[in-house]
Amino acid sequence: MMDSKLLIQPPADDQAFDESQVPLYYSRKTNDILQKYGPGPRVHFHVGLFDQSADLDTMVGQSVLKRRIAESQEAILDHAARSWGVHTAPPVQLLDIGCGVGGGSIYWAQEHRATVTGLTVAAEHVPVIQDFARAAGVADRVTPRYGDVHELTEQRAYDAAYANESSGYMDRQRLFEVVGKALKPGGWFGIQEHFVCRPEWTGFIDGYYKTRLGTVAEYLSAAERAGFEMEQNEDVTDRVAEFWVQSMAWNTAELDRVEAAGTASAWSRERLRESTITHSRFFRIWRDHAMETRLLLFRLAGS
Repeated sequence: MMDSKLLIQPPADDQAFDESQVPLYYSRKTNDILQKYGPGPRVHFHVGLFDQSADLDTMVGQSVLKRRIAESQEAILDHAARSWGVHTAPPVQLLDIGCGVGGGSIYWAQEHRATVTGLTVAAEHVPVIQDFARAAGVADRVTPRYGDVHELTEQRAYDAAYANESSGYMDRQRLFEVVGKALKPGGWFGIQEHFVCRPEWTGFIDGYYKTRLGTVAEYLSAAERAGFEMEQNEDVTDRVAEFWVQSMAWNTAELDRVEAAGTASAWSRERLRESTITHSRFFRIWRDHAMETRLLLFRLAGS
């Protein structure tokens, strides 16, 4: 039998990372994010956690697919919080780095009563987050801020920091340095991220998401130099792979819907088709552990 790892080959991709494209990418994605993952107030733009024993038929209604995706995104947040001991010792002040449209920030405020500063590079996300926080009843505990984490100057201001699939856009050494200064003694830094295992796929994924993913070793090195110690390193890849299957199914259902309604432009149809094809590749990449999704927990050494 042919090795499944040989069934898919990486496309040629030599795109260099362009930091200036990150705010533009997220600005342009806003409507798509709200359409697929909304309506809110907790809207997430990251992968989710699925029960591997569940047999999830994708020939179901689009609303079922959307619910599954949203529940999986919430599940991975709650899993991380429980694994990191947040339910028994919640942070008072938390920095949400690369907070998107605020789903994670609102989660930390609602579920763990943290006062959250959500940092975003997309200025137009600030009012969106404010509206969602008001709808969720936590406007007094969620403060979105437009800014670049590399330029963060706060010192000993937070009990915890969190980066959910955002650290891939950042200079890892600078990230750990500024977070180390911003945390109070004993503070923790939790990261959900995808990590390179087969480098030939890096260009394809980085090009699609305008990111620059790295290796676990790179993170460990940057963390150590900034005075952090790793407390947990959990591989959740196998439970994440199903996310791409459900996402493909939602894209297909959305394409059918807009075509039946006659509301699809040639551009929107092409984007949905491209996303569906790309997510099918992602499923195989994650299935074969060419990329891995991990939950990392760091704490300042000596605190």
